[in-house]
Amino acid sequence: MAKLRLRFAKEGRAVYISHLDLLRTFQRVFLRQGIVLRHSQGFHPHPILSFALPLSVGQESVCELLDLETVEDLDCAALPGRLAPSLPEGIRALECRAPARPIRDLAELLCRVELVYDGGVPDGGAEEVGKLLTGETLVVQKRTKRKAMADIDIRPMLHSLEVEEEPGLLRLTVRVAAQNPGLNPALLAAAIAAHRPELTPDFTRVRRLEVLDGAGGVFW
Repeated sequence: MAKLRLRFAKEGRAVYISHLDLLRTFQRVFLRQGIVLRHSQGFHPHPILSFALPLSVGQESVCELLDLETVEDLDCAALPGRLAPSLPEGIRALECRAPARPIRDLAELLCRVELVYDGGVPDGGAEEVGKLLTGETLVVQKRTKRKAMADIDIRPMLHSLEVEEEPGLLRLTVRVAAQNPGLNPALLAAAIAAHRPELTPDFTRVRRLEVLDGAGGVFW
C-alpha cells in the first residue's frame, strides 16, 4: 500500500474540465495503467482519490495536488511518466511524492491574475487598481453555501500584491489565503468591477503558480 501526492498542471483546453469530470478522468487513467487504487469501506466504496483545493473552471494551474492511495507500492518518481500516455490534452503529471503534511496545513496560493483591456489599459490604471486592492477593506458580493448572496470583505485574505502594466493588460501577482476561508483570485476582478467600474477588464485570466505552507515554502 502507498499513500502518494501527485502534482499536476491543468492548462489550455483542459481548464474547462469540471472537478467531477477531472476526478473521473484520473480514475480512468489509473485503470488504463494497471494501477489499483484503494477503496473506501462501507456500502458504497469509492476510490481513495482527492484534490487538495479544486480549481475553478476556466482557471489554469501548474501546481494542482491529487492525493491517492494504491493497493501496491509504486515507484513514486516514475509515476508521472507512467501516467503521461493516458492523460488528456492540457493535463500534465509533473511530480509525485509521499505527502509531507496534511492538506489542512496548506496556507497560501501564489497566483497570477491578468486583467485584459481590448482598448488598452485606462490611464493610471495600474496605480488605481493597486490602491483599491490594498485599501483597508475590499467588499464584494459572494454566493454562500446556502446559495444566497452576501457582502464579504476579502481584504484580509489578500496577503500580498504586485501590479505590472503591459500593453493591453495589468498583471497582478498575488498571494492569497488558501482555505478557512480561502480567496478565489477571480474575485479581485469582481471587486474592481464593483468599486471602480471604469477599470473593469474585458477579460480575466487566472493561473495558480504555487501552493505554499504557513512559512511560505512549497507545500508537499
